[in-house]
Amino acid sequence: MSKKPYIIQKRPFVVPTTDGKLIEEHFGNATTGNSQISIAHMIAPPGWSEPFQTPEFDEYTYIIRGKKQFIINDEEVVLEAGQSIKINKHTRIQYSNPFIEACEYIAICLPAFSMELVNRED
Repeated sequence: MSKKPYIIQKRPFVVPTTDGKLIEEHFGNATTGNSQISIAHMIAPPGWSEPFQTPEFDEYTYIIRGKKQFIINDEEVVLEAGQSIKINKHTRIQYSNPFIEACEYIAICLPAFSMELVNRED
């Protein structure tokens, strides 16, 4: 019997967090060992934010529900449900949800997200 030419992800890796954010990696380093791409489903609770970072990967974000704030090189950008953005690698950025509703979104990173490549500030 030959190997199937596809993978169905039924058990994404739930990344442990301490800030209330849900991160389910469907494909990437943690789930499939793929360092080329990561695809994650996320839910950022109201009031959530991350430190500034300057990743060594391109990041695509598609907003499913709610709103998400991006501070990109000191410019504030807010995306709403149905909108998407690509942020080029080596761009200083902060992600947050200062709104009253949770924000559900999909994030795709090329190459895959890793703590070694995200370059978060202290």
